[in-house]
Amino acid sequence: MIYNNILSENKEGICYITINRPKQLNALNGATINELNQAISVAEKDTDVRCIILTGADAKAFVAGADIKEFAAFDKNAGENLARKGQELLFDLLENASTPSIAAINGFALGGGLELAMACHIRIASDNAKMGLPEVSLGVIPGYGGTQRLASLVGKGKAMEMITTAGMLSSTQAMEWGLVNHVCSQEELIPLAEKLALKIKRNSPMAIAKAIKSVNAGFTDGVNGFEVEISEFGSCFETLEFIEGTTAFMEKRKAKF
Repeated sequence: MIYNNILSENKEGICYITINRPKQLNALNGATINELNQAISVAEKDTDVRCIILTGADAKAFVAGADIKEFAAFDKNAGENLARKGQELLFDLLENASTPSIAAINGFALGGGLELAMACHIRIASDNAKMGLPEVSLGVIPGYGGTQRLASLVGKGKAMEMITTAGMLSSTQAMEWGLVNHVCSQEELIPLAEKLALKIKRNSPMAIAKAIKSVNAGFTDGVNGFEVEISEFGSCFETLEFIEGTTAFMEKRKAKF
């Protein structure tokens, strides 16, 4: 598939998706969100893809925010539609995907960029990365799930501080706050993401999908995460991957998933 705003490549079970608008610091616009939706949906359907690595072109930015020119003249209804459509097309899709995703944050991840990274299952950052939700400085608030996901990752108090001050965190601060899992040099960023992806690839894709569903359930209003875990745990026993995994363990060999 040909894209204008992103690059997507499958290699050895890993789907590499790169936001490719370096002159705009990879800012998210409607077209880019649609293309990301397509690329992630294609990866989800491809049984050979075991992990997605999401990053930005160039070393300056992962995604430096949304494209403000697109919504500067919006009214209330248009604004609500923008947020709802964006969440459905991209951010919720990514978070609830059965294929695990790694955000490799290279440079600025601001506004919609940080929201995109937070929708990924794992986040790592280069040591030059800067992260923040500066929307209140523009008279608006995060609209792609930022108020919700940030609070669940770093806690209510720290989320309130980040959002109300419109401040940025360094990669080191982001790791201290629990916003990212690892920090490394720019040169080590993709190799580290690949190292994590290779570890993921060794394991049962069915079990990983059920684990993602169970973890997410604990952060969903009105859903009992423990009950979801019990149900998903039980359903594993009906699968060929469970038989392969347990048989390989007893035979003292590596499982072939």
